[in-house]
Amino acid sequence: MDYIPHVIEAEYIKDYVIKIKFDDESVKIVDFEPYTKREGIFSELRDKKYFKKFFIDLNTVCWPNGADIAPERLYEIGKEALEVQTV
Repeated sequence: MDYIPHVIEAEYIKDYVIKIKFDDESVKIVDFEPYTKREGIFSELRDKKYFKKFFIDLNTVCWPNGADIAPERLYEIGKEALEVQTV
């Protein structure tokens, strides 16, 4: 991937789903539920109250405990917002 995406906006949708806008103006829906099944730093994300504490830093989505996911990965796994019928 030649393009390195930068997250510029993030909005909580429901459950473990966040709508993310990237610097190329694309908007993607990312389901983080698979990450909540992991151990270690991601295990705290199982608590939905904690999950909702996400913020943008270093061009990606982060949480207070230091958890983050590379913006390239979010761009790759996200579904185009226009393609998502129900969220």
